[in-house]
Amino acid sequence: MTTLSLIGAPTDVGASVRGAGMGPDALRVAGLAETLQAQGLTVLDRGNLAGPPNPWAPPQAGLRHLTEVVAWNRAVFDAVTEALNAGHIPLLMGGDHCLGVGSISAVARHCRATGRKLRVLWLDAHADVNTGAISPSGNLHGMPVACLLGHGPAPLSGWSGQPAALTPDEIDFIGIRSVDAAEKQAIRELGLQVFDMRHIDEHGMRYTLTEALQDVDDSTHLHVSFDVDCLDPADAPGVGTGVRGGPTYREMQLCMEMIADTGRLASLDVVEINPALDVRNQTAELAVELIGSLFGMSTLAR
Repeated sequence: MTTLSLIGAPTDVGASVRGAGMGPDALRVAGLAETLQAQGLTVLDRGNLAGPPNPWAPPQAGLRHLTEVVAWNRAVFDAVTEALNAGHIPLLMGGDHCLGVGSISAVARHCRATGRKLRVLWLDAHADVNTGAISPSGNLHGMPVACLLGHGPAPLSGWSGQPAALTPDEIDFIGIRSVDAAEKQAIRELGLQVFDMRHIDEHGMRYTLTEALQDVDDSTHLHVSFDVDCLDPADAPGVGTGVRGGPTYREMQLCMEMIADTGRLASLDVVEINPALDVRNQTAELAVELIGSLFGMSTLAR
């Protein structure tokens, strides 16, 4: 019996728009646990982690709220590590996407300890490879990938036991359509594989996922970091940094079902749901549908 640990991290400390801290409870209200239990999974809701409040201070040395971001990520790191050590699938409920540093660092450390091959799928409208030197805002929810690749501030690096939690060939980006000017150069220099919306438009979601998953095998620990603003804001209005032109509902369902078909999904982040900007919790309800698909919910038995 597969067991999932739900871990809430109610903070918007890495963002500049208030509201993502309500995301974990919005997912609960939308029936996340019940949806997963209907798939035959055992679900343990570990409640919400505690951390410092958002001081809403200006950036310092190009970074906003670094001390608070470190504290929240340390709490996430410890909770995800505990779930993995128990043999559970950790499902992090954000909160904003800065929390991916703690979550994926814990997964990377676990993979190195167990000899598993890590693959991360970053589903997002944004690439999140900014650094304090190039970020227009200083918001750390735009920097988690840079941190995981070893290019972030020192307090957010090295948690996996290595200077970088990830190498560029261990992460694929899907749905990207908003990249800052300096980020474009960083992506090129780092050699990152990005399946942006033009790629999806030209080749379709099926071909895109086939490319992204082609070398996932039985030795792979597959981690999905799902920023809900990957979706088009017409379908998911409850996000802080929506960008029009994202994958449709059906395209994202296919994406999730193809990930489920691998049978290798072993950890998950769901972040950036902002109920303060939502309409009758429809974004959280859509996220719950998609999470259900990630764990095998489909029209027919396959």
